[in-house]
Amino acid sequence: MTFKEINIGQMIEKAVTESGIEMSRICNFFKCKEKEVTEMYQAKSLDTEILLKWSKLLEYDFFRIYTQHLILYAPPVKQEENENNKKSSLPQFRKNIYTKEIIDFILEQISNGKMTKNEVIERYRIPKTTLYKWISKYSEIK
Repeated sequence: MTFKEINIGQMIEKAVTESGIEMSRICNFFKCKEKEVTEMYQAKSLDTEILLKWSKLLEYDFFRIYTQHLILYAPPVKQEENENNKKSSLPQFRKNIYTKEIIDFILEQISNGKMTKNEVIERYRIPKTTLYKWISKYSEIK
């Protein structure tokens, strides 16, 4: 799976198919008609409240897909820019969350020769020691 182009409707439809949840249950849960559910499947993006309901119904964190996109493709904020801004009342996160999917994606880029280790370190701002720990840990498994 690529995190660059996200079509959340297709992902939800796939998750529904895999889970085997009946359309009648989905319609009852959302208090809507089958046509509206089908429209959600065709939507490239959905309102966060609707996405939260899908996450609960299917017991899958669809927001994590967007988080992975941010980790891989959002430009990093320079530390000096961050210090000049006022403190935000929004929650501040201390570090990136590297899921197994992200680690696999990055290691695949290196093993396929699409990126060098240095390119990965620069592009995704992953500490060198972290990358080398992943390489040694996950190469033992394979």
